[in-house]
Amino acid sequence: MAHERLLGAIAALSEMVERSGLDEPRILSEARDVMADLVAVDDWLPEELARPHPEYYRQYLLYGDPRDRFSLVSFVWGPGQKTPVHDHTVWGVIGMLRGSECDQPYRQTAGGLEPAGPEKTLAPGELACVSPSIGDIHRVRNAYDDRVSISIHLYGGNIGRIRRSVYSADTGQRKEFVSGYSNTMVPNLWAPPG
Repeated sequence: MAHERLLGAIAALSEMVERSGLDEPRILSEARDVMADLVAVDDWLPEELARPHPEYYRQYLLYGDPRDRFSLVSFVWGPGQKTPVHDHTVWGVIGMLRGSECDQPYRQTAGGLEPAGPEKTLAPGELACVSPSIGDIHRVRNAYDDRVSISIHLYGGNIGRIRRSVYSADTGQRKEFVSGYSNTMVPNLWAPPG
């Protein structure tokens, strides 16, 4: 049953992108429904895609659409781990599976970056969305200093191959990066040099 839950979500997401095309509001609405069903029960994520690292969070590819229309990823947060401030450049839906994470949105201003509202905490089963049209810059952290948290992320492209940016929280200065995935033995060929 657990394996079928993930396969059912992937099939539903494939059908969704076929129907919706590039209509982002429709995609986000339909994707939220699929993701809500997927994270409603925590019995399907294979152990090898839920392992934390002692120093940094891990991003495991669960499924990559062959035409790069979407990717499904598990983010595994060790105790106290966090991302830098970063963007995605594509739409995304985040569903909390296990534990809890805190999301601080940012916006660019003439003087750099500033918080775009208060930090939000996601509990199991709760969802959040990102995209360049609704807000795409944020910092995410594990809400716990003593346990692992896991969230499932759906993106409108192959997020491990997309050129994105990290930002200095003080100055707003951008630096390009390509994240890759924690569960591939293939080198990250898309990373910018240097």
